Amino acid sequence: MVKRNYSFEKRQKELAKKKKKAEKLQRKQERKDGDPQEHDEDEDHQETGHSPQDQDG
Repeated sequence: MVKRNYSFEKRQKELAKKKKKAEKLQRKQERKDGDPQEHDEDEDHQETGHSPQDQDG
């Protein structure tokens, strides 16, 4: 029976987390460099598929 290499799996998870964190930090930096209001509205529009005016209150 083959022994699982948990150290390798753990290292891969850590690398994935580190990469994701770096990407998130980079997005925050890009957002900071530009106009934050403009980016927030664009993200909301992309996530929901419509602008806030389209919603019935």
